[in-house]
Amino acid sequence: MRRLFPVTDQTAPRPGDTPPGGAEAGPVGGPPATDTADREWSLQELAAAYAYPEPGPGGREPWLRANMVTTLDGAAQHEGRSQPISSAADMRIFGTLRGLADVVLVGAETVRQEGYRPARARAAFAGLREAAGQAPAPAIAVVSAGLDLDFSWPLFTSPLVPTLVLTGAAAAPDRVAAAERAGARVLIAGDGMGVDPARAVRALADLGMTRLLTEGGPRLLGQLIAAGVLDELCLTVSPMLTAGDAQRIAGGPSVAVPERFGLVSLLEEEGFLFGRYRRT
Repeated sequence: MRRLFPVTDQTAPRPGDTPPGGAEAGPVGGPPATDTADREWSLQELAAAYAYPEPGPGGREPWLRANMVTTLDGAAQHEGRSQPISSAADMRIFGTLRGLADVVLVGAETVRQEGYRPARARAAFAGLREAAGQAPAPAIAVVSAGLDLDFSWPLFTSPLVPTLVLTGAAAAPDRVAAAERAGARVLIAGDGMGVDPARAVRALADLGMTRLLTEGGPRLLGQLIAAGVLDELCLTVSPMLTAGDAQRIAGGPSVAVPERFGLVSLLEEEGFLFGRYRRT
């Protein structure tokens, strides 16, 4: 893996460096590229690169980041799942982002399509999480209006950290009761059937879960963007073309004015690009 941005002493060209392909093999209008940092990064290095912002004078405020993957032609999935457009490096970053988070926010449809299971404790992050006062693994928080979920799944019956279910006040009482019988904790974050994204973020923060990560899907991410609560996007660009009519990373109604995010860092491995973008 190589760091492409920001430029550091590892990525800046040095006298005598010759990049693969010769001296002309660099970005147009920029210095020749080098592969001096082209190696597999450790989980510790990735954790440092993807660390959440430090608390401010008033304490730690909620910070919601999304982690998504897209192909060159804009597909967020292939045949309904993200795994076919992912890579080993993408999964390392996926695991790192989970290892840093208090809670993973995910839509019910993605839970069904991807076969979500409880997050697991990872030895590599145990010390870091303990020092940060975090549980051994992040909780999974499922956003669902209708609670059309199979509560016999391990996600609900045998998680290391109890699974949360975010729904609206008008959710069917029998489905709420079924979720609670399975061991899930139900949080009301909307006045009707749906979930208000800002209330969902606040409900999780009230439980001490301020390092938030969402893995989508596209419908949920679109709602978070429209509500203006997304602080950061970690986006993997997969060097693949799929055509077809797959969803983009975010769906739903468009925002009135496009929101600008700034590039924080850019990594590369085997043609996959791993960008971090923050609200400007």
